[in-house]
Amino acid sequence: MATLDTGTNELLCDLSEGVATVTLNKPDKRNALGDVLTPALRATLLALEADPRCDVVVITGAGRAFCAGGDVSGMGGGATAPKRPKPTAQESVRALIHKQETLTLRLQELAKPTIAALPGPAAGAGLSIALACDLRIMADSAFITTAFANIGLSGDYGGSWLLTQLVGPAIAKDLYMTARRVSAAECLQLGIANRVTTADELPTATQALARQLANGPRTALRYMKENINRAITADFKTCLAMEADRMTRCAATEDHREAVRAFMEKRPPQFQRPA
Repeated sequence: MATLDTGTNELLCDLSEGVATVTLNKPDKRNALGDVLTPALRATLLALEADPRCDVVVITGAGRAFCAGGDVSGMGGGATAPKRPKPTAQESVRALIHKQETLTLRLQELAKPTIAALPGPAAGAGLSIALACDLRIMADSAFITTAFANIGLSGDYGGSWLLTQLVGPAIAKDLYMTARRVSAAECLQLGIANRVTTADELPTATQALARQLANGPRTALRYMKENINRAITADFKTCLAMEADRMTRCAATEDHREAVRAFMEKRPPQFQRPA
């Protein structure tokens, strides 16, 4: 196992057998995002995408939470908020767009499979991070909440778009407007969660799923993610053309040749990985 330096103890990253496990590590604040943790997460995602040793990225939280979203104590001009010159509205919009594109957009478009493992609650922007992952596995005691209505905000980091793709506009409006807690069981029923386990089994189940993907055909998995992401916004003819292009690229890979040999020899494929 290799330990990657994230520059802060608020974010941990280990890499083992192709699986990078990124842990939000502020359990005393339910792993709330902040000026140290969030930039480190952005930089770590960029580094992992470029690291040939990494095939799958798992994001989880330390302790009994996934991520509580933004630190509310620093919002609304409260006493603990740092004093800075007030930006214009346009400057604020541009800054938030950049922050969003370098976190949840980067995560959603990352050229490797991503898994969010929720040991406990995911709220606000923390929920958006979980939704931006390809797959979500939850402890049966975990829950999600959009939370924004509780603090008079409309939502950011793409959660409204990501949630609507999963559950449709009517349910997404319900979850945003009421900010109600949604249990792991209901998340599974709605299609927000892909798996639900006990809290004790969550780490083992997550690693099993991650290693299954890490041992798969990496080029094909990357193009599968790309194809499905494109299907949300592009027309059918465009998707057909891009599927044809990606299929042809996959057919030229050693992974494809090995998978065919393994199929004919009735054995599991052994895909080659960087040393």
